Amino acid sequence: MNDNPGLLLVTLAASLLVAPLIFLLPERAWLARTTLNLGAALLKLGLVTLMVAGLARGDSYAFGFTVVEGVSFQLRADPLGIMFAGLSSLLWLFTTLYAIGYLEGSPNRKRFFGFFSLCVASTLGIALAGNLFTFMLFYELLTLSTYPLVVHRGTPKALAAGATYLRYTVSGGVLLLIAVVALHVLAGEVNFGQREVLADLGPEHHAWLIGIFVLLMLGLGVKAALVPLHGWLPQAMVAPAPVSALLHAVAVVKAGAFGIVRVVYDVYGIALSYELGLLTGLAIAASFTILYGSLRALAQVDIKRRLAFSTVSQVSYIMLGISLFGPMGTIAGLAHLLHQGLMKVTLFFCAGNYAEELGIHRIDELDGVGRRMPGTSLAFTLGALGMIGIPPLVGFLSKWYLGMGAIQAGMSWVIAVLVASSLLNAAYFLPILYRLWFKPGPLEGVGTWPEERRLGRLETSAWLLWPALATAAFSLLAGVFAGLPFSPLSWASLIATQEYLP
Repeated sequence: MNDNPGLLLVTLAASLLVAPLIFLLPERAWLARTTLNLGAALLKLGLVTLMVAGLARGDSYAFGFTVVEGVSFQLRADPLGIMFAGLSSLLWLFTTLYAIGYLEGSPNRKRFFGFFSLCVASTLGIALAGNLFTFMLFYELLTLSTYPLVVHRGTPKALAAGATYLRYTVSGGVLLLIAVVALHVLAGEVNFGQREVLADLGPEHHAWLIGIFVLLMLGLGVKAALVPLHGWLPQAMVAPAPVSALLHAVAVVKAGAFGIVRVVYDVYGIALSYELGLLTGLAIAASFTILYGSLRALAQVDIKRRLAFSTVSQVSYIMLGISLFGPMGTIAGLAHLLHQGLMKVTLFFCAGNYAEELGIHRIDELDGVGRRMPGTSLAFTLGALGMIGIPPLVGFLSKWYLGMGAIQAGMSWVIAVLVASSLLNAAYFLPILYRLWFKPGPLEGVGTWPEERRLGRLETSAWLLWPALATAAFSLLAGVFAGLPFSPLSWASLIATQEYLP
């Protein structure tokens, strides 16, 4: 298959080929490394934008070759894949800017940015994969490329977190491999979008299809942090803030959630998934994860651990949305794939700013920080209010469409889950905002911040401040202008319309 393959390959190469160049640079080559990082990030964002415009015109982008008989490597840009590619491209740019400032003066920067580029290349490969075999290759490359980022600091705690991360993700990868092989034996090669292949199998194969679906959900659910497969995620918070942002908003967790979306919509198909009763089980698992993650977040005193359990909860909104049979649920789940990324990357940027500028890691150390770091605290406030679901921020749109989807699907119990989750979100975010803006901070000559540093002429380094403000602004603008073409909500609506067309 060769259908405008050049743009696909160049887009993938934009981050894949820059990694070895960064590894070859001397450690002190800051300018060359920064130029490569930012140049590749801007190039990839531009190329993905071109593909978005091309898809809107009706162009197609595909590339493939046969690996062995019956197994092929396939790349394809469709609306769902390009949505995920757009998210990773945009947030990679901001995370790169942030990481450059965050790691200034620290050791092993070329190792960090080399694996950072491999991680983003893996995420793009997942987005553009045309079948489960190709998806699985990039999915496992993502595991291998993120491990060095998790253990980057090399402390005993970091190494222990890395070992836990590998145990979970490698085990999930094994389950995914078993499921992919079993599906291939049962139905042959299934390219994404060829739902009729499984739909045409007779009732005698339904038990096998249900079993394979469960294996797929277990394998993908590890990275998607579905309970009880989430244990690696809070431990991984020992990684630097740019890595936390990458894990939660751009790469690992989103890759798992995106994989589940692909399986439901593009392998099994929404009709067969509903017929086999798979959606109800997924909805129950997602709802339990939403509530469990929120309750655990409420108990955390460390800022990043609270955000980590918030991610466990928030990412399952995606799975809940796609498990609601109807276009409203689909719109909610797919839009939240982007909405959650914008909000969560903002929150982790802000948490990193507090740690770098003031040495703050605990919630009870945030008293009065809003006056010392108003820009960062404004960005954190927007991200937190979005997570709670306050209009006009994007989190409100996700929850509104989830509620509409639940009514449309006749699953009114989901409304109770959303209300409980929103109340819990408020319970663990509003006390932070109160401390930021209304509690008095250390008085001059009387108290100090835990470890204050002056990183720039602004409230902190511009490399750290502007990415947080930019992603916070995007999370606001994507809600205010949700009705415009190419907004996350509009793009999700386009995909839902295609999914439910007769």
